[in-house]
Amino acid sequence: MAAPIAVAIDAPEIETAARWASAVAPHVSTVKVGLELYLRYGPEVITTVRGANKVEVFLDLKLHDIPATVAGAARNIARFKPSILTVHAAGGRDMVKAAVEAAPQTQIAAVTVLTSLDEKALDEIGMRGPASETARRLAVLAVESGARALVCSPWEVASLRAEVGPDITLITPGVRPAGAERGDQARVATPEEAVEAGADLLVIGRPITRAADPGAAAASIAAALRRAQATPSS
Repeated sequence: MAAPIAVAIDAPEIETAARWASAVAPHVSTVKVGLELYLRYGPEVITTVRGANKVEVFLDLKLHDIPATVAGAARNIARFKPSILTVHAAGGRDMVKAAVEAAPQTQIAAVTVLTSLDEKALDEIGMRGPASETARRLAVLAVESGARALVCSPWEVASLRAEVGPDITLITPGVRPAGAERGDQARVATPEEAVEAGADLLVIGRPITRAADPGAAAASIAAALRRAQATPSS
């Protein structure tokens, strides 16, 4: 069974993206296409990374605009059948609702607080209070607006699960295997920690795609997750 991992395919060109997607597809449930790759190649990249694989495509565009514009964008994107599309919860209630209504067959995932932001950065942009409280407020708003998935750091997973219940999919970037570099992520956890906290889908990029063998790296992390899930926590 494929592990609940979305491999961030942040490749510089579409050929590399396709190769990485094929390498990891036997081991993970999902591949994630980000803004940079989508802007360079457009919808073609969705078809290409999906290929002949059964892997799901997570389109991480983090849409954030007025409701009418986001609705139009989501409607156009939905034609290419990504499994997940992200919007910013900070765009507000009407914007999230517009995306949900425009793409009913696509799971709209609302981004709460970017994992690159720490408390100081949040304060600088006017989001007062702890990151956990900001994420909670945005999560509640998004779910009330129809979002069925949330993107949050592993640090907020447990509290958001308690807040929104078991039926909302929690997606966690900022996941790094033990010993891996943090990169530009501020609020991180290991895959095992994120799943134990209640995450449904783990976003992992560079620890897999920058490995000498991305397929083997994905297989290794997937196996570690299966072992952790099979071992009862004390």
